[in-house]
Amino acid sequence: MKWDILHRTRFNYASPVRESFNEVRLQPQASDFQTVDSFLLKVLPAARLRHYLDFYHNTIHHFEIPEPHSSLVVESHSRVTTRSAPVLAADATPFPLERIDQALRWERSYDFLQASRFVDTSPETWRLALDVVGDQRDTWQAALALMRFVYTHLKYESFSTSVHTHMKDVLAQRRGVCQDFAHVLLGLCRVMKIPACYVSGYLATEAASATHAWMEVLIPGVGWRALDPTHNCQPGETYVKIAVGRDYADVAPISGHYVGSTNRTLEVSVQIQSVE
Repeated sequence: MKWDILHRTRFNYASPVRESFNEVRLQPQASDFQTVDSFLLKVLPAARLRHYLDFYHNTIHHFEIPEPHSSLVVESHSRVTTRSAPVLAADATPFPLERIDQALRWERSYDFLQASRFVDTSPETWRLALDVVGDQRDTWQAALALMRFVYTHLKYESFSTSVHTHMKDVLAQRRGVCQDFAHVLLGLCRVMKIPACYVSGYLATEAASATHAWMEVLIPGVGWRALDPTHNCQPGETYVKIAVGRDYADVAPISGHYVGSTNRTLEVSVQIQSVE
């Protein structure tokens, strides 16, 4: 499928700010199942854009605005072609859980086994994961069981959390949004020694076009497989992948700092259209 995506973010400041330094992670990734046909990033006030790849191979655009300004607009326009990745069968048993330590031989696995800013790997999380996994002996089946638990245990509720909410608080209040569902599943997988990474991107459905978050698990011998705990499914052609990291902190669409008023408003709009 081919998608046309317009993502617009506007910051309005109560009084002029200056020395604004920003990083933008909005360029979709190119892969075997996703082609970036075009990408254009605009910034107002106008600024020189530089870009580079971070440790996880995400594209980061950097810009600075030293002069005073009362607003900041960041607008990206992407055209992306997606193809469905091979789906791993729900009853597949590709790799024994008792041998999951072998996952450390794979590139990028170590970071995705550790606690991170929003992901917990405490003994309490481990005991919860053990209860959920039960007598499952396969890595893929354990991951699916954990995803089903997150999907049924948590209630999706808009504005119930913030981008700074930790997974322990999400488990305590049993509600959250897509990034919270992803963070909880990340923690449950990691304590079972299953490498798990956070994914940011877009989800295009008939109901809505929006930014979205899901995750991927590493199954030795198979590779990274995407899981969406918000919808209890394996992502397909309606998912557009932007960036991966340990959690949301690694993939925030726009991050940075400036000198001036902390009193500001934020407006975000995403428009996704299917291109024939």
